[in-house]
Amino acid sequence: MTITTEPIDEAALLSQREISEGMGAVVYFLGMVRGTEGSETITGIEYEAFQRMAEHQFELIFQQMEKRWPIESVRLVHRVGVVKTNEPSLWVEVVAPHRGEAFAACQFLIDEMKRVVPIWKKTLIQP
Repeated sequence: MTITTEPIDEAALLSQREISEGMGAVVYFLGMVRGTEGSETITGIEYEAFQRMAEHQFELIFQQMEKRWPIESVRLVHRVGVVKTNEPSLWVEVVAPHRGEAFAACQFLIDEMKRVVPIWKKTLIQP
């Protein structure tokens, strides 16, 4: 799990994937900054995190995931700072034996992250 101000490098992350022979599913999610919020045009989102608490909450979520699904690995990168429109702010990968488990675990992670991880966002409106 990484919280960073650096751009998310999908190609590098995909090239670093490790998976054992017993795994049949890899689900990954890329969260992008939209160009609109309601009727307003936005230029980006500024993310702020309480880093130590965010890392702790992510670890608790990962532990819950491991108890619910037979996951081999979970990787996550979340940007902080200003993320411009059409840039990724979140990258998640879940490796599991079957697609249902991988999809369910990935959805759970994102939902729980939004609920309990102290990462805040401020929408940057185009003047």
